[in-house]
Amino acid sequence: MQRYSLPAIVLHWLIAFLIIGNFTLGLVMTDIPGLTPAKLRYFSWHKWAGVTILLLATLRLLWRLRCRPPADPATLPAWQIRAAHLLHGVLYGLMFAVPLSGYFYSLAAGVPVMYFGLFPLPVLIGADPVLKPVLGALHYWLNMALAALVAVHVLAAFKHWLIDRDGIMGRMLPFSTNKE
Repeated sequence: MQRYSLPAIVLHWLIAFLIIGNFTLGLVMTDIPGLTPAKLRYFSWHKWAGVTILLLATLRLLWRLRCRPPADPATLPAWQIRAAHLLHGVLYGLMFAVPLSGYFYSLAAGVPVMYFGLFPLPVLIGADPVLKPVLGALHYWLNMALAALVAVHVLAAFKHWLIDRDGIMGRMLPFSTNKE
């Protein structure tokens, strides 16, 4: 069975760890009461990670358009192939929608985004007290959808690894010989 290319594997795992870490950081920072130095620092880290995820997702999408993924195994039922393609498409969409909604939420809150405190991102919208709660809710619910779909993705991968033992998961593991 064919494996994904090394750049695809590296980007997959790097983005996965960044998404999980940034989701966790988002939960932690929003639970801190008040406006403390630690909370402000976490918000900066959260934004930096979000921009990094957006950049890496762009690179990953460009790589995927240039280098096709391995063919779907002929042994998989058609419904599983369709479900996997739909899930991957929605995950790609959310890898863009979540950081962009956070970016616009920050702008609507009147807080410009500085990447690593060095590079200002363009201010595409001004502070907007009406739009701010809408974008905040959108960012929250897109994150919840992403978390749920990542869980489905992980469960499906473990199903292929532990139950089906069909080598699907090994195609994306960094150090797999794909002999499950």
